Amino acid sequence: MQTKAILSESEISLLLTTAKKLANERTWAVAIAVVDDGGHPLGLLRLDGAAPISGYIAIEKARTAALGRRDSKVYEDMINGGRAAFLSAPNLQGMLEGGIAIWHDGHCIGAVGVSGVKAEQDAELARLAVEQLL
Repeated sequence: MQTKAILSESEISLLLTTAKKLANERTWAVAIAVVDDGGHPLGLLRLDGAAPISGYIAIEKARTAALGRRDSKVYEDMINGGRAAFLSAPNLQGMLEGGIAIWHDGHCIGAVGVSGVKAEQDAELARLAVEQLL
C-alpha cells in the first residue's frame, strides 16, 4: 500500500494567510483558493474589493493546476499557441495563468489559485504562498 502527503488545516491556513498578507502589502484585491490533489476546495478567501467572479476563477485555476499536475499557465500557453482543442478538456475550466501546483516528494498534493489582478501577478502571489509552505 502506498502513502501520500496531504495538505493539513495548518498548511491550508498558512497558504491563505501568506497570500493575503502579500496581497495586502501590494494593495491587490484578489481571491485566493486552495484545493487538494483532486481539485476539491479546501479554502477560499476573497479580499475586500475583489470582484465576486474572482472567487470562482481562483478555484478553477487551482483545480486546473491540481488535476493537470502543472501550473495553469501551461494550458493557457498551449491554447494561445494554437491548440484550441484544449478548450474542450473535461474538468479544466481555469486554463488561465494564476494556478500553481504544490509538490511534495515528487507528488502533486494540491494547488493554489489566485484571481483579481494581472495574470502574472496572480501567479506571482500563488507561487510566493507555495514557496512559503515548502
